[in-house]
Amino acid sequence: MNKIIKILCAACTLAIANFGMAQADSSNFAGPYLGVSISGYGMQLAGTSNAGVGQPTEEVSIGQVAPIQGFEGGYALPIGSLFLLDVGASYHSGSAKLEFHNDDQPATTCSGCDAGTTGAQKVSFSVDDLTTISIAPTLVLSDTSSVYIKVGLSEADIGVTGDVTTPADLSGTTWSLGSRTVLDSGIFVRTEAGYTEYNGISAHGKGNNIASANSYSAEPTVAFGKVSLGFRF
Repeated sequence: MNKIIKILCAACTLAIANFGMAQADSSNFAGPYLGVSISGYGMQLAGTSNAGVGQPTEEVSIGQVAPIQGFEGGYALPIGSLFLLDVGASYHSGSAKLEFHNDDQPATTCSGCDAGTTGAQKVSFSVDDLTTISIAPTLVLSDTSSVYIKVGLSEADIGVTGDVTTPADLSGTTWSLGSRTVLDSGIFVRTEAGYTEYNGISAHGKGNNIASANSYSAEPTVAFGKVSLGFRF
């Protein structure tokens, strides 16, 4: 984490050194804005199981497979002629799925099961609907161009199938670096790259079809690149 922060700070320092003397006007970027975005998300769901039989398999349905549509909005507050503070929010639809396939213990170990029955058990977690609330210190390079560092709080919904407890929804921290170009008409183009580290997912069997001693966990990490088109009001 510290290495990433140092790289982002160094990039902004270099931008200031190269463009600090440029004629710039932060008012071109100030005010409310709305936009739509196309993103490429790569989500890694590294999961483990203590069920003891079989191996977990991972299936990721977002990332390089297809672009993901999203929406964003916010307000850019000018701080002098060269700086702004951009407070915004974004939403991206899409999902990633992690499945565990294993043979559970005989049903005699499960409360409420018929004696002597066995069966292959499947547990899956899905991560859906990524939302982020963020703040982005922004350096104005010219009347039309700016760069920024963004930090945000991100959340995602968790779905579960199988006879296991449902974990809490995901939360994490997002870091990104981007640029924003605003035309005189108010139309803007934004490019951004970053990553999000979420808290872990964990669940255990309820004791009906899957023994309560069985546990499942996953550590989601997201890297993304995004292009947005919008309008500054």
